[in-house]
Amino acid sequence: MKICFIGLGSIGKRHLMNSINLLTEYNLEMEIHALRNTNKLLSKDIVEHIDKQLYTYDELDNDYDIVFIANPTYLHYETIKVVSDKTKNMFIEKPVFDSVRHDLGKIKLSSDGIYYVASPLRYKKVIQYLKNNLNKEEIFSIRAICSSYLPDWRPNIDYRKVYSAKKDEGGGVSIDLIHEWDYLTYLFGFPQKVYNLRGKFSQLEIDSEDLSIYIGSYRDKLLELHLDYFGRVPKREIEIFTKQGTIVGDLIMNRVNFSSNRKDIRFDDNDPNIMYLEEMRNFFDMILHGKKNKNDITNAYEVLKLSKELL
Repeated sequence: MKICFIGLGSIGKRHLMNSINLLTEYNLEMEIHALRNTNKLLSKDIVEHIDKQLYTYDELDNDYDIVFIANPTYLHYETIKVVSDKTKNMFIEKPVFDSVRHDLGKIKLSSDGIYYVASPLRYKKVIQYLKNNLNKEEIFSIRAICSSYLPDWRPNIDYRKVYSAKKDEGGGVSIDLIHEWDYLTYLFGFPQKVYNLRGKFSQLEIDSEDLSIYIGSYRDKLLELHLDYFGRVPKREIEIFTKQGTIVGDLIMNRVNFSSNRKDIRFDDNDPNIMYLEEMRNFFDMILHGKKNKNDITNAYEVLKLSKELL
């Protein structure tokens, strides 16, 4: 299998290693290329798996089985356009684009290709449990939050220099934390209407928004979503209010709690790579075994429009 990775930052390296592990498990031979925008040397544990390093689009071959797009978000649209005639299968890191001004019609995609956009939180055991066990007819209110402190995200790296801090590179909680809207639409579908207030409010030295609050209106329920970069106590959870009581899913502690009977379900899901590995397995199942792609570019673009309050 011939694969090209465009972007080998932390998430690109994770996808590389997970792909290698799975393809080895499947007894498939690999040829791996990496398109890079820097001459900085790769670590030995990464470079030993790379058959060819490239530095311009012109150097790309025309027959890749898969292209992974993990470069900065603001480059995704043009990258997809460039490689669309070089592969029929893409794994695109989230968010799909940095803007809703792009024209999907100008991207020439194959009708039988797989164009998957990353949605790893769907593979958290808490989310899978809720997906398989919720009675949607009993739900009348939902409250979700993702709060953490941006300077703590990447130890030993100046938070002011990462893309999250830069509006023109696709930073800001509304897009950066689009995982929340992805799993919420996965669980409950798209709201009929969404309202949003956002802005820069904390002392963080960034020019992207650090707070975004949404209200989503459904036919029979309301949804509240809080996203921020300044929470000193990390919190990532969903509260679901039903006729029977409150259900709390904690995505950090990996547990689901029921107020009605005090039931507390805990999951062995502490290794963050588990969800990424399961996602990659699912992606290869799409390519090798015809499994349905549930987060293609069109769906991911709709989630992006939702995050922009453009329903």
